[in-house]
Amino acid sequence: MTKVIGTLSIVFLLGACAVFQPRIPYQLGMSESKFLRQNREAVISQLNETKKVYRLTNDERFYILATFENGELVSLEEKELAPQWPRQRIMDENNRYEDNTQDRQPDQ
Repeated sequence: MTKVIGTLSIVFLLGACAVFQPRIPYQLGMSESKFLRQNREAVISQLNETKKVYRLTNDERFYILATFENGELVSLEEKELAPQWPRQRIMDENNRYEDNTQDRQPDQ
C-alpha cells in the first residue's frame, strides 16, 4: 500500500512540474486565440477571407510570419529584416558631396 501511495505521489509531483514548464509561443495547429494570448505584440500583416497573417518581431534582425487559415496555425516563416546601414551610408556620402560643392567658391 505504501508503494502505491509513493508511486502515485511521484506521478502527481512530476505532473505538477509540467505546469511550470515554459509555454511554447507557437506551434503548428494551435488556435489563433491561443497564439494571440501568448504573443500580445503580434500584428496583422495580411488579411483575407479565410487567411490571416500575423507578424511577430523576434529580435532586431528577424521577424516571424504566422499564417492562420480558419483559425488554425498552418505556416510559420522566419524572415530577416533588410539592413538599414547601407542606405544610411549612401545618404551620408551624398551629404558629403553636397557639402564639398557648397564649400567651393566660384573662380573670379
